[in-house]
Amino acid sequence: MNDGELIIGVAGCGLTGGRVVSKVVAAGHRVAVYDPDPATTHLAVRRARRRSVALVDDPRHLAVCDLVVLCGPASHAALAAELVLTGVPVVSLSDDLDDVRELLALDTMAKERGATVVVGAGMAPGLSGLLARRLHAQLAVVDEVHVAIHGTAGPACARQHHDALSSASLGWHDRQWITPQGGTGRDLVWFPEPIGAHDCYRAALADPVLLQRAFPSAGRISARVSATRRDRLTAWLPMLTPPHALGGLGAVRVEARGAGADGGRQTFIAGAAGPAAELAAAVATAIALQTVLGEPPAGAHGTADLALDPLDLLHHATLHGVHVQEFTGVARATHW
Repeated sequence: MNDGELIIGVAGCGLTGGRVVSKVVAAGHRVAVYDPDPATTHLAVRRARRRSVALVDDPRHLAVCDLVVLCGPASHAALAAELVLTGVPVVSLSDDLDDVRELLALDTMAKERGATVVVGAGMAPGLSGLLARRLHAQLAVVDEVHVAIHGTAGPACARQHHDALSSASLGWHDRQWITPQGGTGRDLVWFPEPIGAHDCYRAALADPVLLQRAFPSAGRISARVSATRRDRLTAWLPMLTPPHALGGLGAVRVEARGAGADGGRQTFIAGAAGPAAELAAAVATAIALQTVLGEPPAGAHGTADLALDPLDLLHHATLHGVHVQEFTGVARATHW
């Protein structure tokens, strides 16, 4: 099979999934799409403006594809397991903590079936892991990695962040897992422009799980999400206001601290800002295409894992629309 005959499956054609479809088609490949909402599926096909998009009425039919990108709401683990059993590589954009853990648990099965599973391939986790690896390259030893997230890609993502604020968070502190209550640990974070400064709080986010695997030498790893006073007060209730159907601007910021080449303590910060769905789709598309066109090792991997060549993935993500910004100056410390 030559590159032009590749078929990429996309399950979930909302704001992010629809953009993945368009980007894959623009790259010259065929796409098979599934979404439980037929109207959403047809909208994604129209936006792609190509005849190289096929519709399926059952996500399991995507097993005929060369790779499948899971873009819908969590949970992804069950469908991913079915696809992996047939030897199909999977790229998941899930940011649900429990779902990410279940996807990582597919590692043994994936190795047995010779399939690659990329876990957390959106904005965060996803782009956050690629940026963390870029910052790691500037340090001799990484002691701390701190991630902050602003914005959501669409309604499902907004609901996930809402629930995460009311759940126990997860952090790696002095080489031990801690689970402070979500909505605590206020920290003022400066995101890349045009987002600017926002208060961020602990939440049930998946980044620490993936980053601790990638950076076992780090003693502290944290992840926070931006939230308003109202977000925190209503996190225990159903969303009072329906999430915006078109998502909005988002940003991810990663801070790495450790020893430089000269042994001195150094801090490096990088991030990206833009429409959240566009950032997630650019990362997912880059990972999907590099995975299906290359020969990554079988098993379950996060985006910061060296086995995936994160710096190359970040380069391809920039080709699909991610604009990386780096901070120079004095960074304010983040404390748990």
